[in-house]
Amino acid sequence: MPPSTKNHLELREYANSHGTDVSPVNRHDKKLVKSEGRKTGDVQSNALDKRSSPFIYVKYGDWSVVWRNVIIFTILHLLYFYAVYLLLKEGRYKPWLLGWWFALWGGMGITAGAHRLWSHKSYKARLPLRIFLMLGQCIAGQNDLYTWCRDHRVHHKFSETDADPHNSLRGYFFAHMGWLLMKKHPDVMTKGKQVELHDLLADPVIRFQRKFYIPLFLMFAFIFPTALSVYLFNETWKFAFFSAGILRYVTSLHCTWFVNSTAHMFGGRPYNEKINPRENVWVSFGAFGEGYHNYHHTFPWDYATSEFSFGVNVSKLFIDAMAFIGQAYDLKRVPKHYVVDRKHKISAKSEH
Repeated sequence: MPPSTKNHLELREYANSHGTDVSPVNRHDKKLVKSEGRKTGDVQSNALDKRSSPFIYVKYGDWSVVWRNVIIFTILHLLYFYAVYLLLKEGRYKPWLLGWWFALWGGMGITAGAHRLWSHKSYKARLPLRIFLMLGQCIAGQNDLYTWCRDHRVHHKFSETDADPHNSLRGYFFAHMGWLLMKKHPDVMTKGKQVELHDLLADPVIRFQRKFYIPLFLMFAFIFPTALSVYLFNETWKFAFFSAGILRYVTSLHCTWFVNSTAHMFGGRPYNEKINPRENVWVSFGAFGEGYHNYHHTFPWDYATSEFSFGVNVSKLFIDAMAFIGQAYDLKRVPKHYVVDRKHKISAKSEH
């Protein structure tokens, strides 16, 4: 059980004693930490003052579009709309339903794996679970684990600044998917080098996936679900590919992207009013519990990413189930009374 946390210093000691590196991951409570010699609350306030259009501002100077990515995502979305048309026209839904079982596996690979396990070290996992989550992350197809975790740690350390890969202050579209269509801001590259990453490559599972990511992605994201649909349901290869592969893949991408866009712009801020991330239960529906974003950016080492033990949080239930069978352990949680006390203070401030 966590210690009785009576002050900020004790909470920091609690997090550090449980193997959570507080300083390089979340810096939004200016009473807890300082980043780059500046109070993060002040950085947030300055960034908010400079905000222009909340939806269409996507550049940091001259346009720097990565046209290869624009073409790839354009083709991918055209295929997606064709897949929707094909599904509705044919009216055969078994491959589509099978695709959603793969979506659940892929979702756990992102939320319980890349995010809560490897990026934030909010719990530990034994080898079989790490392999399962690694393969799920291949299904999700959001770059290899090392790259995903690197970008996410940089996002937390420099959130809503030019060093944030998907800085929401550059507009909704940029935070959602525009950041993947443009060259990274120079600050992302320079300040990103300050983030500790050695622990990632110390895991042989990550090293293996990084080496063989492309074939693993193609196999588990498309070939495996397509072939399984053909074998189980006697489907055509074309229909199986579009219904079990393309439909699932593009939809799951947007469910993850909504965390970076919608959950940074719409919702309440009961835990820290000085940061952009919000509590958005609708995002949690699509992202398996990742919508409690104000809480998560305030307490990134909490494996539940939410104050509540129950709710729209499939990822927490999965981790709890893995802990029950001994595959997950050392689950980190913020002391309840500290969270309640913090909410009361925020609420009292808003009333004055």
